Order: sequence, then structure tokens, then C-alpha cells
Amino acid sequence: MRYFTICDQTVDETSPEFRALLPHAYEQRLRPMCMCKEVPVAMYIARLDDQYLIKRMPLSGRDHDPACPSYEPPYELSGLGSLIGNAIRIDASGKADLKLDFPLTKRGPGLALGAPTEAAEAGIRGEPRRLSLRAMLHYLWETGELTEWRSTWAGRRGWRRVRSSLLNAASLMTARGAPLSDMLFVPEVFHPEDKDGITARRTAALKGVEATGSGSRKLMMIVAEVKEFSTARDGHRIVVRHMPFPLMIEDDAWRRLAARHETELELWRSSETFHLILAATFGVSTVGIASVEEVALMVVNENWLPFEDIHELRLLGKLSHLKRRSVKGLRFNLPRGTPIVSVTLPEQKPAPVAMFIVPAGADDRYEQALTDMIGARPEIAPWIWRVAEGEMPRLP
Repeated sequence: MRYFTICDQTVDETSPEFRALLPHAYEQRLRPMCMCKEVPVAMYIARLDDQYLIKRMPLSGRDHDPACPSYEPPYELSGLGSLIGNAIRIDASGKADLKLDFPLTKRGPGLALGAPTEAAEAGIRGEPRRLSLRAMLHYLWETGELTEWRSTWAGRRGWRRVRSSLLNAASLMTARGAPLSDMLFVPEVFHPEDKDGITARRTAALKGVEATGSGSRKLMMIVAEVKEFSTARDGHRIVVRHMPFPLMIEDDAWRRLAARHETELELWRSSETFHLILAATFGVSTVGIASVEEVALMVVNENWLPFEDIHELRLLGKLSHLKRRSVKGLRFNLPRGTPIVSVTLPEQKPAPVAMFIVPAGADDRYEQALTDMIGARPEIAPWIWRVAEGEMPRLP
């Protein structure tokens, strides 16, 4: 049982007083204090559908007691470690100030998709001081706690909840001196009875990126689920769910996208249960056509957990039936040849477990990097599946 201090009252999370305090504290933007340690840890209140939930502040998971549900595995085990203090900085209010590695303005009269740089083509940067578009998507997913799973959540996570989690996460971030939520568009779940309201909110949100003439114009970032790709008269269409119009992409840019994200597209097409998540920067022309500038793709399973290959998918499937919490590790800016934790079991006793999957083609440098990573966190018990050696080892 957890205890929180809210409005100068210390209450447990199962009490009627706790539930009664949350709406008022949410409206007043008060910070609940988790009492899991002698020095309380500040949290925030999120509204998901009609529920009020207490969530941890960005990068505060390691401040909680390991027995606390808000405890988070060390970020040094994932691609997040190299970004802390550089691309991601936490200010005194607990908000994350982000340095982005992709533009949110476009010069010139059109939205032509010019050839990206070599680094943008790969979707990563060797310099970890800025967030690539993929890393930005990963950070939103992680801060929104969409990397976490328990079997008791089965059937409770759909796009409505994913959207709320992403928007709540964005509300805790700033970039280029402005709230990230002002730069992010996440489509609402369509409901016929609220068609006019959804249209009005979407129109208001996109008004800032509508072209009015020549000169510099603003771009936005969209995070959405891809429904399908189709051929257009000139280029391709990216059709996303809950949007009445497609995102247009030119032929050359489409070919680069298909080559860069061949793995994600192959995995997505292999099963109807998977979802393909798109993060893209886009603008709207003077005639109202939405065209994308830069795109990153991420494939997730039926529980909206990201995975990189069939081996991770199998591991997530095994863990999905457990009541204990699992946390999926993400790559952010790191290339595929760099080891990261695949999944962490933070509630495992007597020590949290970090689960690593070593690909069949791993070389000596990969193995040494993995050894160094494990050695740097002796309080975490390693579990290693070397794919080249055969079947998955027994779970902890």
C-alpha cells in the first residue's frame, strides 16, 4: 500500500479520502508527494478518460524505493542514458527541457521533401546532445509509461488511453522555449456523436501550421497509428487512424522511408494484431494538403509495447501473462549494433532483473559493451538470451 501527501494530508491510495482529493489537486496543479522513502518524491496527477491517476515525474523513477510501483530501472541500461543532461535536462519545476535534432520550421514556398542528411536517413545521430525524431517518440512513450505492462492491464489499453498518456507526457516537456504540447498533434478517437467537436478541435490545433504564403512556416509533430500506405497520383499517401485526410509523401522520400524502416514494415505486415506508430513533422499547404517532412516508425504489439525483432516479441509474449510489472527498454538514438536492456523486471526479488537479448551476429565489441553495462549496475541481476545458442532460457 502506498501513501501520498496531498493538500497537507497524508492518505493511502485505497482510501476514499485519496480519491476525493485527486480532482481538486488536479485542478490546482498540486504535486502529490510519494512517501515511499524518507525524502518524499514529487509526482503529478494525470487525467486518463474519467480517471485521475498519480504518475511519476520525468526521470524520477530511480528516486523511489525499489519496492514502490513508481520505481523505474536505471536509465543507463537503455538508450536514454546518453541523453540525460545533454538532450534532456530537468529544470527546478520537474519539467524536461528537450533539445531536438529535427526542424519545426520550413523555409520556402513549398513543403518539398528534400533529401535528408545521412544521419537523418539512418534515423539516429552519433552525437547524443539532441533528440532524433525516433528518440523523441521513444521518450514520449517512456514518459507516458507505455513501456510498462502487467497482465491485469489486458484489454484496458487502446488508442484513447495511449493518446492521453502521450499528451500527459508532453505536458511535462518544453522544447525551444515553448511547451511541447503546443507542437504535438495526436488524433482523437473518432466518435460520430462528437464529430463536429472533434473537427473543431483538430482545426484549432492545426491552424498554426497552415501555410498563408511564401516565407518561413511552422511545422508540427504528429504521433499516430498508421492504417495503410497507398499510391497517389504523384507520390504516396500515409493514411493514419482517426484522421479524415492522409499525409502526403513524395516518391523519393517514400523509397527512403521504406528502405530505412524495412524491419518495422516487415514486422507490422506479419500480423494483424500489431500496430505501426508514426512520428512525423508535417505542415499544411495553402490548399489544405498535409505533407510530411521527416518520419520515424515504431512497431508495437497488441499491448502497445515496442519491439525490435521476433525474439523480443517472444519475450514480451512470455512476460505478458505475469502479474509483476515489466518495463520495455528503448533504443532512443543508439544504433542496433549497441546493446541495451530489452526488458527490466523491477519488482523481482531479491533484486531487479535486467533481461538482455544478444543477437546471433554479435561480435566481441558487442559482448564487451554488454559486459561493461552489466558490471556498472551490480545491484541489477542479469538474464541473458544468446540467440545463437538456442531457445530462450527459463524466466527468472
